[in-house]
Amino acid sequence: MSLSSGGLRGGRTRKFKSEINVVPYIDVMLVLLIIFMVSAPMKDPGEIQLPNAAQSTQPPTEYIRIDLKPDASATMVIAGGKGAPRKETASNRAELAQKLQALHADHPEMPVMIAADKEIKYDEVIQAISEAKKIGIDRVGLATR
Repeated sequence: MSLSSGGLRGGRTRKFKSEINVVPYIDVMLVLLIIFMVSAPMKDPGEIQLPNAAQSTQPPTEYIRIDLKPDASATMVIAGGKGAPRKETASNRAELAQKLQALHADHPEMPVMIAADKEIKYDEVIQAISEAKKIGIDRVGLATR
């Protein structure tokens, strides 16, 4: 009996497999997938509940309030001023910019407060703030309810 040719096995040499066994990893991934699917909220992610903010410590006494509506119309009111409040309406955003520029020319020191409807897109509020800054109004704020 000769041991030089591989021992008792008849001359065959043992070869190792150099492959990764991925079956346990797939099992773990499937379990994690099931956990995430079950624990995911069933609520509509498009609906956002905005928090209510407290009022600032010292609101301005006189300001121009712009009420933005979802149908692209807007109402501007000079609030807190002496005398009757001046109210103007705009049917679109371009008309709003023109009337805001006229109000700013009459009252250059007045800040602007923007109050947007709950149903309006956030982008339209940002566009209104941007238009006010382009006109030259430095003090632009957001009104909370």
